[in-house]
Formats: sequence, structure tokens, C-alpha cells
Amino acid sequence: MPLFYIDLHDGTNFVRDKKGFELPDAGAAREKLGHVLKRFSELLDTTSDGQIFLASVRDQAGTIIMRARLTLAIEELETA
Repeated sequence: MPLFYIDLHDGTNFVRDKKGFELPDAGAAREKLGHVLKRFSELLDTTSDGQIFLASVRDQAGTIIMRARLTLAIEELETA
């Protein structure tokens, strides 16, 4: 089964996946990426105006095959 690696960046820190995940195909890697970003959503800092988490999936050859971005943007609106 091929290995896929999910690298993460939270706007400040970059974490390169060195272990990887054994998954049957790119579709399964996409699903795993969704689960990883869902877990990251629990870490969003709602005290700031915004935050971006970036994730990329690499195949066994090291080629980035997909990217995902999770964005939180909070805008306070003036009321009349």
C-alpha cells in the first residue's frame, strides 16, 4: 500500500510529516486530509481576527498531489 504524507502549517510553524500514512489511493488520502483539518478546526484561535491552517499531501516520490486550507476570519461589523 502506498504512503502519503500530510505536512501542516499553522501560519507560524511548519510540521513535515516524516512517518506518513499507508492508504490505498489518492482518494483515501483526500479523506484523511479532511479528517486532519477537522481536528485542526478545534485548535482555531477565536480571540484573533483570523487564522489559516495549510496542509499538503505528498506521495511516496515527494510530489505534492493536493493542498487544503482551513481559514477562520472574524469581522466585527458596525451597527447602526
